[in-house]
Amino acid sequence: MPHEESLIATIAEGLALAFVCGLLATRLRLPPLVGYLMAGILLGPHTPGWVADVRLAPQLADIGVMLLMFGVGTHFSLDDLLAVWRIAVPGALVQIALATALGALVAHFWGWSLGTALLFGLALSVASTVVLLRALEEWGVLQSENGRIAVGWLVVEDLVIILVLVLLPALTGALGAEPPAGMASASSPPWQTLALALDKVALFVALMLLVGARVFPWLLSHVASTNSRELFTLAAIALALGIAYGSAKLFDVSVALGAFFAGMVISGSDHSHRAARYLQPLQDVFAALFFVAVGMLFEPLVLVQHPLQVLLVLAIIIVGKSLAALLIVRLLRRPLSTALTVAAGLAQIGELSFILVVMGVSMKLLPPDAQSYIVTGALLSIAINPLVFRLVVGPPIAAEPSPRPAVHG
Repeated sequence: MPHEESLIATIAEGLALAFVCGLLATRLRLPPLVGYLMAGILLGPHTPGWVADVRLAPQLADIGVMLLMFGVGTHFSLDDLLAVWRIAVPGALVQIALATALGALVAHFWGWSLGTALLFGLALSVASTVVLLRALEEWGVLQSENGRIAVGWLVVEDLVIILVLVLLPALTGALGAEPPAGMASASSPPWQTLALALDKVALFVALMLLVGARVFPWLLSHVASTNSRELFTLAAIALALGIAYGSAKLFDVSVALGAFFAGMVISGSDHSHRAARYLQPLQDVFAALFFVAVGMLFEPLVLVQHPLQVLLVLAIIIVGKSLAALLIVRLLRRPLSTALTVAAGLAQIGELSFILVVMGVSMKLLPPDAQSYIVTGALLSIAINPLVFRLVVGPPIAAEPSPRPAVHG
């Protein structure tokens, strides 16, 4: 069908089926996101019936990631971020290293090369932004110290993946891979590429903290003075999406990290809670589309053809990675409750893993089977994650009211 109709059909069918399946899931006392994943499976190309546009769904899901991270950033000041840096930086780096090594070891036994095994292990080591934040909100700990540590941990993971994605083309020769389609292998030494990537990230952060922290709150205040709810909502959306997209295009920073910093620099503004509150409905809608998009990538036959590989991947994600995080947090002399919260939150993978595996397949560094294992591991771990939270952390806390207080305007 024409592209315009395909976009409308993907949104309409995706949201309608997500609602039906989400409602059914809640009736069965399952988290709604399990229903959203099932909706994606039903709309995907691997099941009979109508097939949504697989190319459009991930882009729509990215909008949800941007809006969600912007909302979290509005409640996460720079002081909050610096307060958890001592545990988030070493914790995330060591956890990524351990999980990568575990995944690489399993891939090595499958006969994959060293470079292939390392990239596969790295894809298993990082968690999903949407899933983690949804879990922290549902369990009422997003605004707690444990929640801030988990979010800081996530930011560090995002930075690591940004550097990996920038370095991969420069390492194609060393890894025995081919550059992605349309991208020549970088001629600069890897250390120069890494230095350039770090410079871009540092420049982006500096601009956000020095310029954005002054300009964006002023802009919101100016728009608020018009007493127009529509203009204020539009301004908040423009900030969230515009900065996220611009950071990716100009500084090679992920859209999630760009949106997070956009929200963080206005966190001290009188209107930050109002912006987050107005964007909440859009966050919910596009977050549902994120889970639908994940479900669309799932190929059920992989469970029949490669059950052992799927079980090993799932064990690394849910057991290996979580135990590593638990031990690291305890070794850093943090309370058991913190260790359990971080461990449960990281017991899944998502969008960052998809980006890595897609680039790896395009470089012919990863076999096509790797994408099937990653997608299957993501879908199953996302579906199981609420159960992991309930077993490890306990039942949800009833009442973290929404962190977005009611504001008139």
